Amino acid sequence: MNGSFDLLEDIRAALSPHGISLRGVVRFEDDQTAPVLDDGSPAKSVVLLGNIGGSLWEPFSRWRSRPEHAVIADPLDEWSKALIRPLAERLGATAYFPSDPPWQPFQQWAMRAEGLKPSPLGILIHPVYGLWHGYRGGLGFKLPIDDEASSVASVHPCDHCAEKPCLTRCRPNAISLSGFDVGACRAHLRTDEGKKTCLAGGCLAREACPVGIDYRYPPGQLAFHMAALSP
Repeated sequence: MNGSFDLLEDIRAALSPHGISLRGVVRFEDDQTAPVLDDGSPAKSVVLLGNIGGSLWEPFSRWRSRPEHAVIADPLDEWSKALIRPLAERLGATAYFPSDPPWQPFQQWAMRAEGLKPSPLGILIHPVYGLWHGYRGGLGFKLPIDDEASSVASVHPCDHCAEKPCLTRCRPNAISLSGFDVGACRAHLRTDEGKKTCLAGGCLAREACPVGIDYRYPPGQLAFHMAALSP
């Protein structure tokens, strides 16, 4: 049993009860592209952490239901930090979060760690989980870490999707092969139709994707994310 295995098992054991999974490891050979650790040195590896499907929703909802957490502006970010920061301190690692400056390239890291590519919605699409996954943080380490259990996707689902229902299902036509028009999406969410459909039950275009439907977020999580996107 090597050191990397022990470390990764420790991370899994600490976070899996909260619905957070180990999503892959990025190794850095070039110090110019590596994120900076708390001591100022370049990281040699970053362990990515995130949710698969609705795995985090129940633990997060329990935490959010406490009176002292009811007024937090960005509860999901704060919950993630409350879990990951103490673990980073215990392991002698540096914690990174998508919501915090300096903005780390989490999507690029995920593409390297799991071989994923963006969907027309801008969300990275996983060959198993589809569009129903996310990244809540990362742990930077001074030493290179090997994750023999992780796999890198060799197939990009969108390349093999002839119908592309995500494009035709979007009512304001905010999604195209050239990108995602956030302004058009938000404008639609202000309309009566947008409030009744996407805002209430989740993005219709995201729901139309046939990949990973078994991992679709529960209704409460869908509504939570749409409320964060709406103006």
